[in-house]
Amino acid sequence: MNEKKDQILDELMELSDKINPSYPEVSVILSAGHGKRIKSEKSKMLHEIWGKPSVRRVCDAALKGLASPNQVIVVGKKALEVARALGKKKNRVFVFQEEQNGTGDAVRTAIGHKELTSYTGDVYVFPGDMGLLSENTVLRFKENFKARKCDMLVMTGCFEGNTEDNYYGRIIKSRKNDNVLEIKEFQDILAMDKDAVYTALSRDKNETFSREELLNIREFNTGVYAFRIDPLKTFINSITSDNVQGEIYVTDLIKIFNDKGYVVDSSRVENNNLAVAFNVKSVLKRMEETFRKMIHNRLKDIVTIDDADDFFIAEETVWDIIDRDREFPALDIKIGKGVFLGEKIKINRGLTIGRNSQLKGNVHIGQNVTIGENVFISTYPDQLIEIGDNTHIFHGNVIQGNIKIGNNVRIETGVRITGSTAHPVIIGNNVLIKGVTYIFGSVIEDDLLIVHSILNNMHVEKVEKKTGEIQPVKYILPHPEGLDSISPV
Repeated sequence: MNEKKDQILDELMELSDKINPSYPEVSVILSAGHGKRIKSEKSKMLHEIWGKPSVRRVCDAALKGLASPNQVIVVGKKALEVARALGKKKNRVFVFQEEQNGTGDAVRTAIGHKELTSYTGDVYVFPGDMGLLSENTVLRFKENFKARKCDMLVMTGCFEGNTEDNYYGRIIKSRKNDNVLEIKEFQDILAMDKDAVYTALSRDKNETFSREELLNIREFNTGVYAFRIDPLKTFINSITSDNVQGEIYVTDLIKIFNDKGYVVDSSRVENNNLAVAFNVKSVLKRMEETFRKMIHNRLKDIVTIDDADDFFIAEETVWDIIDRDREFPALDIKIGKGVFLGEKIKINRGLTIGRNSQLKGNVHIGQNVTIGENVFISTYPDQLIEIGDNTHIFHGNVIQGNIKIGNNVRIETGVRITGSTAHPVIIGNNVLIKGVTYIFGSVIEDDLLIVHSILNNMHVEKVEKKTGEIQPVKYILPHPEGLDSISPV
């Protein structure tokens, strides 16, 4: 175990940078839990929401919302799997939580890292499974923390369903001044006797709540916090595990802060959907559906999407579409049911994509292009596919690799085109390709007809007959191999 731990620590150190003290904020991303209830061999933090791991979405939102590159990522179960997926980044540090003893222990592990020993900025804590967290939500939370001048700020939501389905920690507030007194975890409330009375300690006056009153509190803890770093460092080691779960809760700092005369306040999120974290597959699915609705709402009045519940357009491509919409008065783009558009797709006006087609990688599309159903177009990262204006790619075709397709090209059903980095495919203007045809690493000049042919590293020239007709290319097949292994039955 020690050898394995040493290996983890060594690689985490290689993936870590240094905290920049000139930025007055640092985000701590809690990503140590494996998530037993998600029932997956993959770390819970790496389950994707709209094409990106949840923990990466949280890191991006924190970085942009706080306008600070300083991040401490707490990893534990599947530590290297999570760290490698995030990769090395300037001003990002990974710390290892060997035993998952709760959020308080995770924060204590982060604060104890040598990079924060002399750091004096504010600390923002985010769960790595809150994959819908947005840049604007983080920014508003930061602005509220600055404006409230409190020592600890808790991001809260308002539960809208049946109270028995509310598994979040309840925000207990003073009836006198609305200050946050404590956060009571759902399991701890359930463990109370039905007739028990709970006393929340306050500097002014202790306040009592029945078990039923606690269960009916709708304001819940999202798991996002902001701290002044000095009291956090002072009291983080005072938390105990005296609760049903036997874990060290970061929420216990609220009572400690209040007892010591520090100010704890809350900031309610504007959209509860953006403050959801997941522990089970059904919640993860709902988060994916929420994200899809957000994307559809951005695009529904710009492009036509056949099925609002069955499509994928990566965020980067969404912003490219929005930029195109600002550039032109109309786009006339139609996206079929089940279409997948990856993050580096550059689309254009007059594009129609048939149902279940997939475009992945660096694909740049000209104007008035039609792509049929069940078409697969993809590249490796160092490759590019360019599709010229007024080109029609019929259903079921596969186009992969390094390829340039000219204007007014028709690629009918049954065609497969592959270009490598060393041997790209170049197809000229006004070319018609039909029949069962395979093209690899070839150059095809303008105005040609290719039918039922296999072209492997060929240069196909435009040959004009005396009549002015262009010589078509038909039935070009390779020499047969293996005939000696074939015999009549």
